[in-house]
Amino acid sequence: MAAPIEVTGSDSEAQPEAVLAGVDRKKIQGRSLGQIAWMRLKRDKVALTGAVVVLVLILIAIFGPYFVQNPLTYHQNLIDPTYNRPKSGIWHTGISGDHWLGVEPGTGRDLLARIVHGARISLLVSFLATLLSVVIGTVMGIVAGYFGGWVDYLISRAMDAFLAFPLLLFAIALVGVVSDGAFGMNGNGLRISVLVVVIGFFNWPYIGRIIRGQTLSLREREFVDAARSLGARNSYVLFKEILPNLVAPILVYSTLLIPTNILFEAALSFLGVGVIPPTPSWGAMLTLAVPIYSSDPAYMIIPGMAIFITVLAFNLFGDGLRDALDPRAK
Repeated sequence: MAAPIEVTGSDSEAQPEAVLAGVDRKKIQGRSLGQIAWMRLKRDKVALTGAVVVLVLILIAIFGPYFVQNPLTYHQNLIDPTYNRPKSGIWHTGISGDHWLGVEPGTGRDLLARIVHGARISLLVSFLATLLSVVIGTVMGIVAGYFGGWVDYLISRAMDAFLAFPLLLFAIALVGVVSDGAFGMNGNGLRISVLVVVIGFFNWPYIGRIIRGQTLSLREREFVDAARSLGARNSYVLFKEILPNLVAPILVYSTLLIPTNILFEAALSFLGVGVIPPTPSWGAMLTLAVPIYSSDPAYMIIPGMAIFITVLAFNLFGDGLRDALDPRAK
């Protein structure tokens, strides 16, 4: 049996130059976490579809009112006085070249114009309420998770109290109290401010709990201990070390909170505590459609589909964004 050939140390070790032989080093590039997330998101066609729909809805809410008719203009010539509904169109909706989605029974107001103007109200209220919830929830969640102890106990019990609060009853009562004017405001400006404060202020515990849990994990990481050992103050550690690592969950749960707030605004408008009529609102349109649903179902289907498509698009985009930003995903 032949003895094995002895191999010297220099020959047995793989040299980096030999390993990279034939490889173009210029093509080897590192990727940031943002680039990796974007690559994952691009492969998720469903999430991209939701993102495109969300972008289109935002553009419609911003610029659409300048290209549609006045939503308050009555077209009584299109209404049959006998049945108090449009004279023509499928299901007597009044659909025509001038009114693509038909007109409102009884008044003849253009439905497309009311849907477009209602989108502005719904998105404005939901975005501002989400922003308020995110700011309060992020600050309270970071403070509770970082300091712990009695601070965490008080904030956690406050979260429980807000989650148990009868929000709908409070909103109805508050609108009744400040209906004439308050804080130097009146009319729809006051109503929108009340909706934003009520929805945003009472929904912050949802994101606050998420941020608190993430902070409990991050405060034990090495980079936080390193910052403390170098003499960094608590405010610096909170907002310079921990907060940047919470951007991903904040973005994800913000996109998932927006559709919830859209539904909440529609529910409040449906109950009559939204914007003041005749200002268009999707929830208020559903309220007006209830008595005539049996004879004119399209008037309920159109605003209902607007709410459904908007909420579905935000949820699809939020789910895809969550998967893209998850570092454990492949």
